[in-house]
Amino acid sequence: MIETLIKGFTIGIAYVAPIGMQNMYVINTAMTQRRARLYMVALITIFFDISLALACFFGMGALIEAVPLVKVLLLGLGSAAIIWIGIGLIRSAPKLDNTVETKKTLIQVVLSCFLVTWANPQALIDGTMLFGGFRASLPADMAKYFIVGSALASATWFLSLGTVVSIFKKAFSEKILKIINIICGLIIIYYGIRLGISFFQTI
Repeated sequence: MIETLIKGFTIGIAYVAPIGMQNMYVINTAMTQRRARLYMVALITIFFDISLALACFFGMGALIEAVPLVKVLLLGLGSAAIIWIGIGLIRSAPKLDNTVETKKTLIQVVLSCFLVTWANPQALIDGTMLFGGFRASLPADMAKYFIVGSALASATWFLSLGTVVSIFKKAFSEKILKIINIICGLIIIYYGIRLGISFFQTI
């Protein structure tokens, strides 16, 4: 049980740690907004991240295998969406003034967290392959411990990431943050282009 729990935690960290749309959303929130809003965003992101892991672990793979068109649609529409998000990051002008109250309502925050998680086709495909593969390798009675470990990893990562960035944000200037956004935007665009290539190869 403990070994399976640790394995789930390790895989969960490996899944969420690479820079992605969820991480950038939490980082930007930590850099620009109050601590209370940061933890609200982090907790909402954790909720959607865990729900995505559960879906990938228990069923998304079966859906994609049964209906190949679903994967094709995710690749095509997702490629355009991710490239657009990357362009938005590059064009953004981030501010470090965390005293400015956000204009987003709770519903808008929930929607944003949902979009950076569930509207990310790379996360859907990668999560399906990763969690689906481990689900198939585990005995039925051990599956719950694995996914609990992954859920703990998600909570640990996003809360720690937000806290560290929030504490050390004064070490960053707006120019440095802009450079970070440009680099992350280029990385996101790169993955969007890769998805587009995969889409055309699939069709």
